[in-house]
Amino acid sequence: MHEVPKKLCNFAAVMNSSDNNTAFSVIMTVCDEARKLEENLPQFLEQDYATGYEVIVVDESSTDDTVDVLKLQKAKYPHLYTTFLPKPNRLVTRQRLALTIGVKAAKNEWLIFTNIQTPPPSDQWLKELAEFTVEGTTLLLGYINRKTGDVRLQQFDSVGDASLYISKTERKRGGAATDGKLLRYLRGKYDFVAVRREHGHETLRLYERDVRGLRLLGYRIGIFIRGLK
Repeated sequence: MHEVPKKLCNFAAVMNSSDNNTAFSVIMTVCDEARKLEENLPQFLEQDYATGYEVIVVDESSTDDTVDVLKLQKAKYPHLYTTFLPKPNRLVTRQRLALTIGVKAAKNEWLIFTNIQTPPPSDQWLKELAEFTVEGTTLLLGYINRKTGDVRLQQFDSVGDASLYISKTERKRGGAATDGKLLRYLRGKYDFVAVRREHGHETLRLYERDVRGLRLLGYRIGIFIRGLK
């Protein structure tokens, strides 16, 4: 197990013609985001990926047209699955609870936690991502350059190795990031997480970590130093 993540990799740098049978479950939560669903969800659902995959959307009790939009999308895309978040549970955040519901519904070996604000840059996203789901890799953090469409990844041998990044970023997850690619990488502000299914709940537990004060400062410094290596 490495103490630091492997070198940041670019999709295009390792693409080859070999077949990859990795099956993905793409999981996201939404709340009152009907317009974003109309605009961005098809980009998740129209991936050129022969192996097959599923997209799971967990609705956090939306009050807009989200339910209607999802019904229309489900009629068109059979690999779209939807569920909803029941009554609030004060023991965990709504985001983690919603994602946990998504994990329980997932059928495939790799999970991708993402959000409707950040759609895939192309229909080759899953095909390219599959190239990195090699033996020895447990978790991947993905950074999308919105100007060029490039995707870069950090590979981790264990969830523990990625804990600084996940705990720091998910403590205050907002909308789509607007920082430059390098700055976001140095700050650990990734766009999606891909993890083996058996480590899904372990990953989500990091969303609940109480990170503040000196601990948060230490996390920021640690992430920045790792990013320079």
